[in-house]
Amino acid sequence: MDVLSNRYANWPGEYDYKFELGKAKLLRDGKDVLVIASGFMTMRALEVADQLRADNVDVAVLHVPTIKPLDDATILAQVKRLDRVVVVAENHSVIGGLGEATASLLLRAGVAPTFRQIALPDAFLDAGALPTLHDRYGISTDAMARRIRSWL
Repeated sequence: MDVLSNRYANWPGEYDYKFELGKAKLLRDGKDVLVIASGFMTMRALEVADQLRADNVDVAVLHVPTIKPLDDATILAQVKRLDRVVVVAENHSVIGGLGEATASLLLRAGVAPTFRQIALPDAFLDAGALPTLHDRYGISTDAMARRIRSWL
């Protein structure tokens, strides 16, 4: 069971989610921004979507539980569907994770949306309390919301 399954296992209705190997799932639709996320960053993306709704920014959240195999068809279908900013959010380095896999997929498919990453830098990272580090490295809910607003 992945992180999202654990977090939302007892939530009725809104997030009807069951882990399937290699299958991405659109948890929330939106016309302005598509956030493609994995792990706990999916929950963070849902929080960001709620926060940005107050600014009339409509955020879709696509949960991608596995990078290998990557659900190429679902990602491409969601990216091609509307003209929106595509943001990959992950608790991983900008190198070698979901962001790079998604960028590579889009390049191979000849799809060129406005593409951004929210991820950890490719560097030796500081140690400390997670909330402080999440703010420092731009992966907290507030930091993500600020960055997405700046890209619109």
